[in-house]
Amino acid sequence: MNLIAIKAIYIFEMKRTFRTLLQSVVAPVMSTSLYFVVFGAAIGSRIDQVEGVSYGAFIVPGLIMLTVLTQSVTNAAFGIYFPKFIGTIYELLSAPASFLEITAGYVLAAATKSLAIGLIILGTAFFFVDLQIQHPVWMLAFLVLTCLSFSLLGFIIGIWAGNFEQLQLVPLLVLQPLIFLGGAFYSVSMLPELWQTVTYFNPVVYLVSGFRWSFYGLADVPIGWSLLAILGFTAACIFIIGLIFRTGWRLRD
Repeated sequence: MNLIAIKAIYIFEMKRTFRTLLQSVVAPVMSTSLYFVVFGAAIGSRIDQVEGVSYGAFIVPGLIMLTVLTQSVTNAAFGIYFPKFIGTIYELLSAPASFLEITAGYVLAAATKSLAIGLIILGTAFFFVDLQIQHPVWMLAFLVLTCLSFSLLGFIIGIWAGNFEQLQLVPLLVLQPLIFLGGAFYSVSMLPELWQTVTYFNPVVYLVSGFRWSFYGLADVPIGWSLLAILGFTAACIFIIGLIFRTGWRLRD
């Protein structure tokens, strides 16, 4: 394992984040704080409780997931797309580093950024609602796994994208609708039976459900299914990235 290569890529990506601190960290935290104000105060005043939890507190795990998923995909996608855009990807491919080491550098950096943002938002939530975390270790585990798995997805999107428009296509038109329809702001049990069945085909439901369980012990799906879903998704992304590097698809065009 070439740890020097992983470290070099990781440090380079983290330095890029500090150069754009307002855009990378402050902007998503401010956006999520507005969600707390709008959903927690305005709508929360009309909805008393959801499954015994105040609505303002109930949406906290969903809001954290909304930001973490989006930031993980976006950070990793831009990280690998930029070398493609300026032509330095060939230097990276000719370096003495395997696809696992290259992927690890970019994905760990993207996951670190999104994890930091998620923790900042979690800390911010305490100023808005009375928050409790029943399973803090599981909460952190779900958060880390989510950051890693969706950073892998973002890495794939960054390789696939041929321009900046395509780079934003999946996060805006696919990922965000899945998050909003994945129980981030409501319990799946509140839906009619037909729509509950449809919702269970949304993979984000399993992430949000497992993450919310770590806070309040409430889950729309069994916790085992949530873990299996995120581990399976992570393995599938690693497999796809391996195929991409083996074939050179979108890397040597």
